[in-house]
Amino acid sequence: MKIVGLTGGIGSGKTTVAKFFAEFKNVAIYIADAEAKKLMNSSKIIKENLIKEFGQKSFVNGELNREFISEIVFKDSAKLAILNSIVHPEVRKHFQDFVKNNQDKDYIIYENAILFESKSNVFCDIVITVYAALNTKINRVMARDSSTKTAVLNRMKSQWNDVKKILQSNYIIDNEKLEDTENQVHKIHNILTQYYV
Repeated sequence: MKIVGLTGGIGSGKTTVAKFFAEFKNVAIYIADAEAKKLMNSSKIIKENLIKEFGQKSFVNGELNREFISEIVFKDSAKLAILNSIVHPEVRKHFQDFVKNNQDKDYIIYENAILFESKSNVFCDIVITVYAALNTKINRVMARDSSTKTAVLNRMKSQWNDVKKILQSNYIIDNEKLEDTENQVHKIHNILTQYYV
């Protein structure tokens, strides 16, 4: 059973690609960002460390104050690094449990926007990077999050650029047209289940 890292810059369409992989019954999907969000509200360790680092405003009525944290970390790379150092070890432990519970699958897709930045690629057997043109990505994020172009570009600055990711990946998925994207997913799935079971 293999771990397949799935990454790509913000707005590249990783979630869409993960959904295509989820259609195969012999594949388990782990969305690191979604699980991190859940853990930030449920993990006592994360909660305590976030309040210690960012103050009481980090949580409102027991729920993570996302806007407050985002405002801080996406303007300050040192603060983002601190946030990641608090959250990632707990996500990693959670993922290890997920792997144990999915031993019957052919492979696990580990979807993580900052796979390389968080050095999570080291426990992946294969890495897939999802790619889209810069304008496509900006427009997608602006539409999805009701963000400004400046806010999107600030978030992009905190991630590796596409070329750096692509050079360290086994497969690249060009995610501009959905039909083409789905075909690429099917091709990769066929290769993985044929050679890497």
